Amino acid sequence: MKKFINIYIIGVAVLSLSLGMTSCTDYLDKEPDSNVGADEAFKNFTNFQGFVEEIYNCIPNKESNYWCCTFNWGEDELMNTGGGDTHLTAHFDLGDYRHWYNDDQSYLHSSSLNPTSTDKFNHSLEHAWYCIRKMNLGLENFDKMTDATQEERNFIKGQLLFFRAWWHQELIVWYGGLPYVDTVLPADEVLTLPRLSFQECAQRCAEDFRAAADLLPDNWDNTTIGKKTLGKNDLRITKVCALGYLGKVLLWAASPLNENGAQVGASTNGKTYAYNTNLATQAADALAEAIAHLESGATPYSLAEYKYTNIYDHEADKSSSSNFSDIFRTTGQNWKMPGSVEAIMRGVMPDINGSNWNFAKLWGPKVNNLVEHDAIIHMPTANYINYAYGMENGLPLDDPDSGFDPTHPFQNRDPRFYHDIMFDGFKFLNTTPSAEDKGFQFLEMFTGGNMVPSGNTARYADGSRTGYFCQKLVPHQCNKYDGMYNWGGALQTYLPYMRVADIYLMYAEAGAAVQGASYKSNKCQRTAEDAINVLRDRVGAGHVADKLVADKNKFMDEVRRERACELAFEGFRWNDLQRWLLLTEYPYNIKTSQHFYRVGNYDYEKEDPRYAEVTGWSEDVILERNLGVKHYLLPLKESDVYLYSEYPQNPGW
Repeated sequence: MKKFINIYIIGVAVLSLSLGMTSCTDYLDKEPDSNVGADEAFKNFTNFQGFVEEIYNCIPNKESNYWCCTFNWGEDELMNTGGGDTHLTAHFDLGDYRHWYNDDQSYLHSSSLNPTSTDKFNHSLEHAWYCIRKMNLGLENFDKMTDATQEERNFIKGQLLFFRAWWHQELIVWYGGLPYVDTVLPADEVLTLPRLSFQECAQRCAEDFRAAADLLPDNWDNTTIGKKTLGKNDLRITKVCALGYLGKVLLWAASPLNENGAQVGASTNGKTYAYNTNLATQAADALAEAIAHLESGATPYSLAEYKYTNIYDHEADKSSSSNFSDIFRTTGQNWKMPGSVEAIMRGVMPDINGSNWNFAKLWGPKVNNLVEHDAIIHMPTANYINYAYGMENGLPLDDPDSGFDPTHPFQNRDPRFYHDIMFDGFKFLNTTPSAEDKGFQFLEMFTGGNMVPSGNTARYADGSRTGYFCQKLVPHQCNKYDGMYNWGGALQTYLPYMRVADIYLMYAEAGAAVQGASYKSNKCQRTAEDAINVLRDRVGAGHVADKLVADKNKFMDEVRRERACELAFEGFRWNDLQRWLLLTEYPYNIKTSQHFYRVGNYDYEKEDPRYAEVTGWSEDVILERNLGVKHYLLPLKESDVYLYSEYPQNPGW
């Protein structure tokens, strides 16, 4: 990926911008200091694109911006004791949101920011104000781009507008409405910019996203400029990306939190279903437009195929032209950037084998050092798995018609369960282990098994507190025997910020908010119900049941559950619960472990573990998050809110 950010080398070298990087106001303190005159720096596409290119470099890597990062802060994930209980996930569980700016181990914060660095540790969302100022500087000098075609001018302006909006929207989903900075602010003026409401700021973002969408191409490879950099355009912003974010920012603005305000009790008073239907309609139209472009074949994006000869080992069928697993990681492909055909928005990944040290060793058991290195484990909660991963027929587990059998709880589950989750009897070690480790080859996740807590403190820290492990983002072969995290595995991981499935999910939600399952924008041929069923068809799961389609609120519940399953562990859950006013509500505020016992002498070495019989199926609550109204937004840094009175702290902090 180094090639990507060096295509237009002049970008970083030609204009030395002394812009702030560490807080939301440093950008106000500096004046541009050009090593090369602005007329030269902005005169043509090559020079100007180099100026823009640094912004791609600033996009933080959600999963690997430090050694052992966390990014799943809803009720979806729990960390192990002895290592993970000091991470941001645990602080969020306690309601200690201030810890976000005291912890480098999330993409929200870095204590070593450097926008020109190719070291992923030097990037976080705190680049936002630097990047916004830089985009404004580009827009104010846009008239200097005289040696350029109209196509070149369109692509530059489209990127400038997109990134100005993107960094604003990335901030407001965490912190609420902020000033929308659309000019280069002089350093000698007194600060007076007021905080806008979320909806006001979102509307400003929407204006820029709309303008960007009208200027950017469907596919850079099919343009005159893009043909000069064939093979290096995968990460560039496109029309569909701008439309997707236009729909997203409007949907977030329409959502219950930003329509009704933060509150406790939304699950009982009905406010969790109360959207701004005007904004939701606008969101649906933008997302429908994106879907129309996607389904026309004009873009480089499509839904990745879900065809496997061995789902547990993520072995794709040879007939597949793309691979669902490759959205999140690649192996044996010379450290190819993940994303497959589905990733729409990503940053750069400048290193190879970087996943080894930051990410690949955080998902499996540490028992007997089966997964080496840091004593950190990300593990899915039982409550989340039992909620998100329904049955193959498309019904949730607790539906009386689902067919869920607690004596065979792993049978006939949503196909994504078998791709994402390691459960009891799962063959964890493909390579025959030593005699000492033979008993760990097949995971014992039942109560009293060798991978679950007991009176042994070491096992409690090294095994699974919840009765499950996750392999959606990192394959289970990342262990000391199979060695997929070693150089020979050529493992590369990266979580996209937006992918094709998300476009369908957001369209379905926006349509559900306006009318229900039958909603259809005139911008595409899909109904809200269709959008969900497209994703289920991809994996072979049943369509949304008629009885759920018929009820607007029940259909919304199913849209949200589909989102929880399809986007599981990709870093979206906290923001979803936040905007739906469900962060404080039961059962979204608990984390549980799964308990059961094996029955009989099932031969896990020869039989598929999904068909094994168990008894005593139950859940225990590990923790309950006692959150209040203030926890619907993160606090701003104290150093920022003390600067001027029009920039107040978030309520309750």
